[in-house]
Amino acid sequence: MLRILFYLVFLFSVALTSAGIILASRLRNNFKPEIFSPLLYYQVFIFTFGFYGIWGQVLIGTFLSEYISPELFTRFSNIALLMGLPFLVFAWLMLIQFASGISGRKTGGWSVFGFLFGNFAILFILGYFIASRNITEPARLIKNYYILMNVAWSLVASYLIHLPVKGKEMVHEYDRKITAPVISIISTSQCIPLVFFASQSWLALIFIFIFFLGNTFLPVYFSYGSLTPSSVAEPLRNLSFEQFCRKFEVSPRESDIVREICNGLSNKEISERLFISLQTVKDHTHRIYIKTNVRSRVQLINLVKEEATGDGRQASGIKN
Repeated sequence: MLRILFYLVFLFSVALTSAGIILASRLRNNFKPEIFSPLLYYQVFIFTFGFYGIWGQVLIGTFLSEYISPELFTRFSNIALLMGLPFLVFAWLMLIQFASGISGRKTGGWSVFGFLFGNFAILFILGYFIASRNITEPARLIKNYYILMNVAWSLVASYLIHLPVKGKEMVHEYDRKITAPVISIISTSQCIPLVFFASQSWLALIFIFIFFLGNTFLPVYFSYGSLTPSSVAEPLRNLSFEQFCRKFEVSPRESDIVREICNGLSNKEISERLFISLQTVKDHTHRIYIKTNVRSRVQLINLVKEEATGDGRQASGIKN
């Protein structure tokens, strides 16, 4: 029965990961990217850690425990988990940057450097103690590290959201009153099963379930429950073609492809005009589709018209 529950929770984790990344990507594409890009990166890093550092441990226990000695298994498991912690550090950084952005604060290069330097210094010390076997229970040390740092950075993010820079806040007061405490509640809820965890499978299952469910809160809330002001939540329209390309992070070469697609040229004609191979045109087109979240030339042309002009006419500057 427990094995079936693990399978179900794994499928649930995959579904939540996909939903969180898709919603965060949609927020970044449709609204101010400088506000929601950190949220997308947070989703990517936190769920990468979830599968590498958490589900990876489950797979290691399932497939390796029967074939290697308990001591070697424990050592291998701890080192694998330690290698997954950098993803967690970058996830916390993105959470802080997202909280700073919607509270009207700017995070400079030195603050980012200080954050990374401090956290990776802690990881280095942690890894040193584990590798040198100066502690008897490295798994407990890693667990306590996660509990302490996860709660600490979640509280920092909550503080930043709850007390924004006056006059520069980027979200509605209602949203701040919701997201600030919920972030802390989710973090605490994730850590409670770990506090009592030793080797109980059911506690591990509860932690994994809460971890993946809780980390989808922000993209789900800002997609469906937010009252953010129009400066953030209203889609950007009437853009120039250059602004359109910057919004969707289309490279200069890809922008040339978009121009020619909007001019009605086929892939072969584009390759001849731009002096590149047909396969290169197809590769660029595929990346453009991913960045703009469309599936065909017609959808791409309509998106350019919709985003780059307010009245549906062809965007100025596309024609050569």
